[in-house]
Amino acid sequence: MRKVVLVTGASGGLGLVLCERLLSLDSQVHLCMACRNVRKGEAARNGLLASHADADIALLQLDVSSVRSVLKAAQEFKMRYNRLDYLYLNAGIMPNPKLNFKALFKGIFSRNVVRMFATADGLLTQEDRLTSDGLQEVFATNIFGHFLLTRELEPVLCQPGLTSQLIWTSSNNARRSAFSLDDIQHKKGSEPYSSSKYASDLLSVALNRHYNNKGLYSSVICPGVVMTNLTYGILPSSVWTLLMPIMWLIRILTNTFTLAPYNGAEALCWLFQQKPESLDPVAKYHSLTSGMGKNYIEARKLDVDEDMAEALYEKLLQLEKKMCKKVRNEEEDISDPGQYLNHNDTFKRALHL
Repeated sequence: MRKVVLVTGASGGLGLVLCERLLSLDSQVHLCMACRNVRKGEAARNGLLASHADADIALLQLDVSSVRSVLKAAQEFKMRYNRLDYLYLNAGIMPNPKLNFKALFKGIFSRNVVRMFATADGLLTQEDRLTSDGLQEVFATNIFGHFLLTRELEPVLCQPGLTSQLIWTSSNNARRSAFSLDDIQHKKGSEPYSSSKYASDLLSVALNRHYNNKGLYSSVICPGVVMTNLTYGILPSSVWTLLMPIMWLIRILTNTFTLAPYNGAEALCWLFQQKPESLDPVAKYHSLTSGMGKNYIEARKLDVDEDMAEALYEKLLQLEKKMCKKVRNEEEDISDPGQYLNHNDTFKRALHL
């Protein structure tokens, strides 16, 4: 039976390379590319069809930072497909990253230089902002939108007698110290990206606890240090010109510097070939590249607490209920012409006062 795969953030970077590699692994797959920008998505799809002319590739407009967009996209997907074998939760943002140059140059000449580049610990801060739904943008994009999408697609993910898999793109930058259960949206901090990626690690563990008995399994991957548009946006091109020789030198010393998106997608593709039920529910699968350029996978235990994972899951359920109710109420207001007329009459009366 042909597999159905949905990839978020599929129009570029790691997501696009993943789509290319999946088609090479299985030319019969039903591939659905979820993209925020339809124009970019169409260009990406055409590029894939140029090398895989007979491939079955569909586009789905999806902005995971928007509750309304997620609900609409999920509904459209369920109208097109009656099953979903693999859901790659890959879309992510790191808005307005700022580099601590003092920490950078201090770290370059220290013995912690490899760890600093591998995790960006102490190097990056971001300026987050609110979405139209009133949520923190990084949290909404990297975590909540994907959680809501998973919940909405449960009917096609959880089919009797079948197994399906969620695959989260996490990061080396996922750190427990950046995350707080009292501030899951990271409103008060300056590391929303790190917080959101750690939250994805937690959430994967919680989802396994709640969904394994329904045939749905969740895994987390780390692509390593990959050079994509997200990464290049951190620094001016002139600075990258100076840093890249150092990056390639460090790659000889550490296997986490995958650098190329193709290498970073290794764990994503490896999971596509595994039986979901055989995987470790509390492991993060790392894409690694040796100094000689050989790609391989390594499973490392997640730094998560199951009680914390469960608490985050419950908070997200509460937020889901609140946000979906808000969207429904807004839609009812728009669709009620009498209410619109009442508002309009009130406005007219105000003008005559």
